[in-house]
Amino acid sequence: MSPARPRSLSVAALAVAALLAAAAPAVQAAPTAEAALAAAPDIPLANVKAHLTQLQSIATANSGNRAHGRAGYKASVDYVKAKLDAAGYTTALQQFTSGGATGYNLIADWPGGDPNKVLMAGSHLDSVTSGAGINDNGSGSAAVLETALAVSRAQLAPDKHLRFAWWGAEELGLVGSKYYVNNLATAERSKLAGYLNFDMIGSPNPGYFVYDDDPVIEQTFKDYYAGLSIPTEIETEGDGRSDHAPFKNAGVPVGGLFSGADYTKTSAQAQKWGGTAGQAFDRCYHSSCDTTANINDTALDRNSDAIAHAVWTLSAGTTTPPTGTVFSNTADVAVPDNGAAVTSPVSVTGRTGNAPSALKVAVDIKHTYRGDLVVDLLAPDGTAYRLKNSSGSDSADNVIATYTVNASSETANGTWKLQVRDVAAQDTGYIDSWGLTF
Repeated sequence: MSPARPRSLSVAALAVAALLAAAAPAVQAAPTAEAALAAAPDIPLANVKAHLTQLQSIATANSGNRAHGRAGYKASVDYVKAKLDAAGYTTALQQFTSGGATGYNLIADWPGGDPNKVLMAGSHLDSVTSGAGINDNGSGSAAVLETALAVSRAQLAPDKHLRFAWWGAEELGLVGSKYYVNNLATAERSKLAGYLNFDMIGSPNPGYFVYDDDPVIEQTFKDYYAGLSIPTEIETEGDGRSDHAPFKNAGVPVGGLFSGADYTKTSAQAQKWGGTAGQAFDRCYHSSCDTTANINDTALDRNSDAIAHAVWTLSAGTTTPPTGTVFSNTADVAVPDNGAAVTSPVSVTGRTGNAPSALKVAVDIKHTYRGDLVVDLLAPDGTAYRLKNSSGSDSADNVIATYTVNASSETANGTWKLQVRDVAAQDTGYIDSWGLTF
């Protein structure tokens, strides 16, 4: 995973995000009859760990790392490619240059499936220069590889076309995945039905985090863990720091799993997941001790099986968000004092027809004088629906409310926005989170 960017998220924001997520019922996939008969297989932990052992051996033989531009990275690519070639994949090496060194993305396509509906799963294969990168990100790379090999063993014939990818130079700023997305023709990009990302899934003091992006993908992972009676949390530590970001920025539905990096596990998290409170999820993050000894087998096993579950489920037929799905945005947006209006977007996908006549809009705005604020919901076509007017007599803090809007004249799919303007001086705040229930 790429280096962290400072980001704060209030306890209230986390609580609202949890409430929004809890409001969404389980997503029911709609696979073909043939695919429905074949549940995702168990991914053998021993096989995943065998790949990690090979990646460790490659690093040990190449100055202790598998970093971009180093011999250890190319050897890692060659190892993965050989496995895929033998399993019947069509593989391709995509070359790029970063820092004066040649980098490689490895792309593997499984034969068959609708070429106009492509489901991708990927992970970055490079390490930092200081270590072998076995959790970051041998864990994701090995699990995606073994899932791809399980597809071959099962001779899976999904409705969607399956493509797997291993990215180079992620640790230098998502270089490889950005190169791939930027060099896809617009027509090819539009064929991507989703991208699943797996970066650090075997942390030694693990948490179980799910990306808060596309609601169908998110719910697919949540449903899997609910079936194991394992609680999950929305992933915030690595938001935007891994290879899903270029896809998301290009409008591709994304999702993924994460077991934690250098953030500290709280007492509440240790109580529900086990492990050690007050200690980082991965104390060896970006360090020389990120070796095969730096893996929690249980987390790696569970997350590997979850990857297979998502690949089997999301590649079978179509998946439509059920009625009651919450589409939300938990990114903070500062509201300037007595300034221009700001907006926070939410992308609604997978719906048919128009928005509900009683569209629920949940809003959490932190502000020291709520009477200063004018709040609107903007539909994809720009139509504004007033949620709240300013009022000089409304001196309370914050706007935490759920509004009901008749949006039945609006197309459901598209980018909706929460617009907030501060119309008076001296008080400040920010959009903490908001969501739409479809």
